Amino acid sequence: MLIENKADFWDSKKVANKVNQTIYAGKPLQNQQVYYWKVQVWSGKDIPSKFSTIQSFYQNKPDSIGDISHSPLTFDFQNPSLILKKDNGDYFLDFGKDAFAQLDLHINSLQNDSIYIEVAEALSAPTYLFKTNGNVRYKKIALYVTKGQHDYTIKWPPDAKRNSRTPVQMPSYIGEVFPFRYVTIHNFSGPITASSVVRKMVYYPFNENASSFNCSDTILNKIWDLCKYSIKATSFTGHYLDGDRERVPYEGDALINQLSHYSVDAEYSMARRSMAYLIYHPTWPTEWSLQNVPLAWNDYLYTGDASFLQTYYTELQPKILMPLASENGLISTKTNKQTKEFLQSIHITKAFDGKADLRDIVDWPKEVAYIGTEKEFKGEIDGYVFTTHNAVVNAFYYQNLKLMHQIALVLQKTADAKLYQEKADQVYQSFQRVFVDQTTHLIKDGDSTLHSSLHANMFALDFGLVKKEYIKTVTNFIATRRMACSVYGAQFLLDALYDAGSSDYALSLLTATTERSWYNMLRVGSTITMEAWDIKYKPNLDWNHAWGAAPANIIVRKLMGVEPISPGGYQIQIKPQLGSLSFATLKTTLLKGEVEVAYQKNKLNDQINISLPGATTGNICLAYNPLKPTLSMDGKILNLQPIDGFFIVKEVPAGKHVFVLQ
Repeated sequence: MLIENKADFWDSKKVANKVNQTIYAGKPLQNQQVYYWKVQVWSGKDIPSKFSTIQSFYQNKPDSIGDISHSPLTFDFQNPSLILKKDNGDYFLDFGKDAFAQLDLHINSLQNDSIYIEVAEALSAPTYLFKTNGNVRYKKIALYVTKGQHDYTIKWPPDAKRNSRTPVQMPSYIGEVFPFRYVTIHNFSGPITASSVVRKMVYYPFNENASSFNCSDTILNKIWDLCKYSIKATSFTGHYLDGDRERVPYEGDALINQLSHYSVDAEYSMARRSMAYLIYHPTWPTEWSLQNVPLAWNDYLYTGDASFLQTYYTELQPKILMPLASENGLISTKTNKQTKEFLQSIHITKAFDGKADLRDIVDWPKEVAYIGTEKEFKGEIDGYVFTTHNAVVNAFYYQNLKLMHQIALVLQKTADAKLYQEKADQVYQSFQRVFVDQTTHLIKDGDSTLHSSLHANMFALDFGLVKKEYIKTVTNFIATRRMACSVYGAQFLLDALYDAGSSDYALSLLTATTERSWYNMLRVGSTITMEAWDIKYKPNLDWNHAWGAAPANIIVRKLMGVEPISPGGYQIQIKPQLGSLSFATLKTTLLKGEVEVAYQKNKLNDQINISLPGATTGNICLAYNPLKPTLSMDGKILNLQPIDGFFIVKEVPAGKHVFVLQ
């Protein structure tokens, strides 16, 4: 019937264009059935389009994670980019990039024999695999081959250590995978060609064309490629995970993964599925419980769909940890308020490292002996002094209260919204009294110390807890600490710097070539972001950890400044802060379609080309330059005064526009 533009299960009829999702209201759908659909849209002039081509979906049985729609995993067949026969007769193969994959052999053996297959993520020397029992992955497997042409599939053995920690398992329709880039074949008597060895890379469906970035800094271009690929490569289970070592979702990982995934591909189901999992499978860091609410808010902001908020509202409320509040409104894990009932309310029912409670983390790892020349203290916490009430924990708590206020308003829970706003106001005032050093105006780590770390200051700055008159003081201090945080903390550091107008310094961190940089990940040979800046900073680091991929979203959201500012992206902010870059071009895809920004700096003027998708408007914010004080849009000079250092052009309609600063 679809061929005749008729529906036998459901016809939504014409739906108002201010609705992103339409709830299915047709005949009941049966599990394990394929259904077909197509869509028609109307233009702003109410002119209908032709119907789209017919699409299909498979109605699967509900899974154990919850009733979250998602796509099945997919795979690519890949041949090695390099094959080298070594002097000892071994074959060395390089697939160019690391990937979670399976390995098939299509080989013609001259005899019955046992051969050995080695796979690894890293090299110890040219053509020699890095053999380790640690977390940079390596495996050696024996394979008996028979004479003649035969096909073999390498079977990855179970990981007993990982399985003891209840990881997310690979679905049965895919099977087990292992991360590797390099392969060595030992003791094989026949020839090996490009078609002899096939790697099957497994990943969640990914649109390579949804995003692109290019700029005048070649290092930043490589970092973009590294981080974008990392999001694709680490999607191999359909959940946001902490890498291959544990394959466990962590809230801290998920937040960075979510923002970066949204930035490089307009895909929202994987994040939502991970969020639902984490509600009932929490981890132990205090601050990571406090990331459930930001995850949920990001979902709503990018999709405009409040169904997750509605479904999980009563589960999100305990996650903000309000029962841990003292009389001054600040929360603490060290005041004997972590009762059995409280822990059950946030679904902590098992012990982590022998303890079944929340513990403040600040950053990770907390204690690693190596210091070196690029930071002052051991670990990744910049010498943070833990006290009864900690500044970082309460900065997250303040952010949660503000977001819960917004969520309650969306769900029309006015009494709750009022309560959360009152609590947020109380925390703000207490934060100023307890954590702000009245002499230096910096943020102290805790209520009983004078020490001020990078972390206390960057989180307070990021979440709006630094008064406007002290922002310059705090950003100057932050600049003295350099990258004294982990790859996880760098997300919040860069967010804070760009929002505070310190784009030049932020860019210097993004493009740094020091040991504690994304460039160092490339320098050591990793093609997926690493768990730490270098192995010396986390001896058990892995080479396949998307929580290191913050630049993927920082480049889109902050450097190029593309963010939705209304649910579903009907209003989009574009606020490029290029720093020393002479040009940059970006394509990113939001729910409504592609957003493009091309910024070219010239001697006499700067030209900014912007394209907004249909059914959207843009707030365009362009940095004021006293040497180029005039702004025009589409050839017409705008009579605007800069606000906080930016020209702000509101309600720019959908379509292509040219802005010129001259």
